[in-house]
Amino acid sequence: MSSDPYETLGVARGASDDDIKRAYRSLAKKYHPDRNKGDTQAEERFKAVGAAYGILGDSEKRARFDRGEIDANGQERAPFGAGFGGGGAYAGGGGPRGGFGGFEGASEEDLGAFFSDMFSGGFQGDFQPGGAAGRRTPRRGADRSFRLTVPFVDAVLGTTSRVTLPDGGTLDVRIPPGIEEGQTLRLRGKGSPGRKGPQGEGPPGDALIEVSIAPDARFTRDGTTVRATVAIDLRTAVLGGKLTVPTPKGDVTMTVPRHSDTGRVLRLAGRGVSAHGSAPAGDLLVTLEIHLGKVDPKLEAFLAGETEAAQKAG
Repeated sequence: MSSDPYETLGVARGASDDDIKRAYRSLAKKYHPDRNKGDTQAEERFKAVGAAYGILGDSEKRARFDRGEIDANGQERAPFGAGFGGGGAYAGGGGPRGGFGGFEGASEEDLGAFFSDMFSGGFQGDFQPGGAAGRRTPRRGADRSFRLTVPFVDAVLGTTSRVTLPDGGTLDVRIPPGIEEGQTLRLRGKGSPGRKGPQGEGPPGDALIEVSIAPDARFTRDGTTVRATVAIDLRTAVLGGKLTVPTPKGDVTMTVPRHSDTGRVLRLAGRGVSAHGSAPAGDLLVTLEIHLGKVDPKLEAFLAGETEAAQKAG
């Protein structure tokens, strides 16, 4: 299987972000474990697709991959290519045993200072001055990026959703009430494991969950306010009465005032986005829309009589 994320997703290097996202969603759906139970090849493809999107779906990581700074796994590439022993970019000839080509005669302390200055805080690769064991600095693990689509009502009220990871594992994600489209949740320590060094293992990276909100046929949203359009019959519009209204928390009964025309807006306090942080619960705004439905014959006869009387009077 190709280690090039572009080949894994089947897109060109110049592909747009939208093209990459579409390719990922199509392949992830095709090879998802829930649709291919017991198929190990599909499982491997699903993992590879997720790993590829973890690189190309992140603009910063994609740019670094294109520049050759990280590999397809998101790991740093060795800054000097093949190394120092011979044939590397900094290799010299004829140095004494244990020497570093262009660094003959330099002490281990001098080399450490050189790399510290060059990399602003310590050499992150592996080298073995004088044949000694290399110094490998502990490093924080890479962040991992995921996409999660949640239903409209769950985004309004808050919930816990489960994300399937590329390796087949799962991750429970707490969705706070009022989350916005495109908002990213950071789960600390749920990314790739850190790299080990003499002083121990580096901390793991984070999981970055970008949230997409599925539309709902009943509701729309404006900040913490939720809107709904509800049909009423002519009798209720004229005389007023009780009306069952859907809300994100379930149906409620509200009173429609007499002489309510199409377009009238009624408010249900606290029935919008749930309270979160310092923000109070939002409201539900109900827009009335008159639907005739089945017409009462008596009403029809009455209106016909009124029209006839008006015509005679005219």
